Amino acid sequence: MVTTTQENDELTWTSTVTGLPQKRYYRQRAHSNPIADHCFDYPARPEDVDWRWLYPSMRADQEVSFADIGCGYGGFLVTLGEMFPEKISIGMEIRVKVSDYVLDRIKALRHRSSDTGAYQNIACLRTNAMKYLPNYFRKGQLEKMFFLYPDPHFKRAKHKWRIINQALLSEYAYVLRKGGLVYTMTDVEDLHIWIVSHMEEHPLYERLTDEEASTDPITPRLYQSSEEGAKVVRNKGDHFLAIFRRL
Repeated sequence: MVTTTQENDELTWTSTVTGLPQKRYYRQRAHSNPIADHCFDYPARPEDVDWRWLYPSMRADQEVSFADIGCGYGGFLVTLGEMFPEKISIGMEIRVKVSDYVLDRIKALRHRSSDTGAYQNIACLRTNAMKYLPNYFRKGQLEKMFFLYPDPHFKRAKHKWRIINQALLSEYAYVLRKGGLVYTMTDVEDLHIWIVSHMEEHPLYERLTDEEASTDPITPRLYQSSEEGAKVVRNKGDHFLAIFRRL
């Protein structure tokens, strides 16, 4: 059974069983043009961001450390919040209905966990990460960045829309601290080859060895924590993983 609630002029579709929003009411096409002029409010500089409106319990000595770029419906973001309760994680999503779902999901999880204070360390921001990352994060701020099942943009003419390219890798290196990690996962082998090629060509990244990747506690959670990853597992598809260290 589903109930609807009205809050701040927004309609939320919530299951009476789980207390969580129902994804089917927030569906939106998977592809979005990241080059288009979407209407976004964004800060002029990181110092202008007041993160407390997303993280009411955020301490003065805390800052956003993990960024899930293109977080989709927030499955992996929720996992990060559970695995790293002392770290602040942000999901960044360009699609309006999808980001609304993640915000409602986090709100519901916080309400359901009000006795423990869980999920106060995760939030979602609707923005274009291909354009505005330096507006939100200072140099060397992030410890980890995640690019899980990004849009492959199959057509050659749209390869410039891929979220991993040489120009953007320099921006990611700017906001990522030395020794920080970039996690990439896709079910498209061609995109995986593209990612590895561009990352290895860039002078500020080195790929982790298979042994290093396998011993990272996050690695096993990359496969099915996100909704897209779970779908690949259900369909018995391939996973292509590559993790890189910021030099």
